[in-house]
Amino acid sequence: MFQIRIHGRGGQGVVTAAELLSVAAFVEDRHAQAFPSFGSERTGAPVVAFCRIDNVPIRVREPVLRPDALIIQDATLLRQVDVFAGADPEGHVLINSGRTVADLGLTEQLRPFRPDRVAVVPATELALQNVGRPVPNVALLGGFAALTGVVSLESVVAAIRERFTGRLADGNVAAARDAYGVVRDARKEPHHV
Repeated sequence: MFQIRIHGRGGQGVVTAAELLSVAAFVEDRHAQAFPSFGSERTGAPVVAFCRIDNVPIRVREPVLRPDALIIQDATLLRQVDVFAGADPEGHVLINSGRTVADLGLTEQLRPFRPDRVAVVPATELALQNVGRPVPNVALLGGFAALTGVVSLESVVAAIRERFTGRLADGNVAAARDAYGVVRDARKEPHHV
């Protein structure tokens, strides 16, 4: 079973990201579950959502305490919440930022992780360019597909098109494709973080 924990803030589409990721897994005839964990339910408050993907039915229902992948939708949470709690150093870390790991001050914190499994993508900027709104969730799913290979970009696109229509679907697909390209290209560089 592959377990994902998504950290963000209310209003950033954290729950939608988990749901879309589960739909992308369903598109691939896999089993998935997605669910949120709310503290205070207000815009800007820290929010966590979870997604599990497997080839067999998923029976567990508790929050993901030992994630195989982390998606951090808001870099300001890096100083407010222990987003890395329970994360496996063999796991994946995807951070929404236009800055590098070093610029974010995370070099030491991410040292235990494999460099090829850590990526930073300017998802908010990509969302603004393609959708006109600073909501990074869907763009990050494209980056997640490139970083992990757990779901394909085309399955992410199918999930987006199932959830959204018209220009909103087209913009989100473009943002996801752009983020996929950013992460894919960064992984080709020797020191991508």
